[in-house]
Amino acid sequence: MGWRISIMVIFAILAVTGFLLSIVMGSVEIPVSEIIGSIMGTSAGIHENIFLNIRLPRTVVGALVGINLALSGAILQAIMKNPLADPHIIGISSGAGIAGIMVILMFPGHEMLITPVAFIGAMLAAVCIYILAWKNGIRPVRIILAGVAVSAFLGAGISGMMIFNSDRIHNALMWMVGGLSARGWAHASMIWPYSLSGGLLAFLAAGHINILQLGDDVARGLGVRVELTRVFLTAVAAILAASAVSVAGLLGFVGLVVPHAARLLIGSDYRFLLPASALLGMALVTIGDTMARTVFAPIELPVGILMAVLGAPFFLFLLRREL
Repeated sequence: MGWRISIMVIFAILAVTGFLLSIVMGSVEIPVSEIIGSIMGTSAGIHENIFLNIRLPRTVVGALVGINLALSGAILQAIMKNPLADPHIIGISSGAGIAGIMVILMFPGHEMLITPVAFIGAMLAAVCIYILAWKNGIRPVRIILAGVAVSAFLGAGISGMMIFNSDRIHNALMWMVGGLSARGWAHASMIWPYSLSGGLLAFLAAGHINILQLGDDVARGLGVRVELTRVFLTAVAAILAASAVSVAGLLGFVGLVVPHAARLLIGSDYRFLLPASALLGMALVTIGDTMARTVFAPIELPVGILMAVLGAPFFLFLLRREL
């Protein structure tokens, strides 16, 4: 218990550090004294508008996106019994993505519709994956292969929609790459209710996730309704992933990398793994977004590109380790 608490404290420090760096660093350096004064309402520095209306909401959105994707990936890896499962790889993010693209291209100016529509798309993708993978039960290999197939099919659909709407392609293209540019309080208000509800449901279900890891037969013997629990947890993972996709686009590798990194350090007990993944996901996305804004300044890279560059080597490590 002691070392787990120590690891959690380290992750919390990383999360707070990433949050603060994201606020302070950028094309304009904001002194910490001005930030404190703006929060306390005691001073109005020349950078107050940048802090309150640009940096802070973007950082809040990035933190919530990291938390949601990390929790979603951790849940999916448990219920699908596959260490390589995450919302992006198995197609749930693609389901949310194609639904979100439809709203962006066909109903511009109705951003509040993106999250609920993306959730519907994510759930439909999850249902398709389960149907395709079902054959006398669910096997991890079948479900991951079905997910890859669904993801490829939906990816083709996204590409086709963008070709037929080439005059409105810019916003959709940037959304597909995954980024936090120009994210404001409106986007924060879109994602936080889903982060709060999905996160609470995930934490409350941690005990059931631990039981599912023992195997379906053992779980049934302990009184768990396995398939109903798996469907419920899939819905929780889908709403977390869909809300993240709706504000940040198709941001890959976070849901895969973060739960494994946390598991290597804190173990497989989901009572600790879920909060650890949430803190580490928050730290990864906020620090990654800060790097994407500052390393190549004045050019700003979408954070999704940086996540892919950093996540691909870890993904290859997992393949070598697990297969």
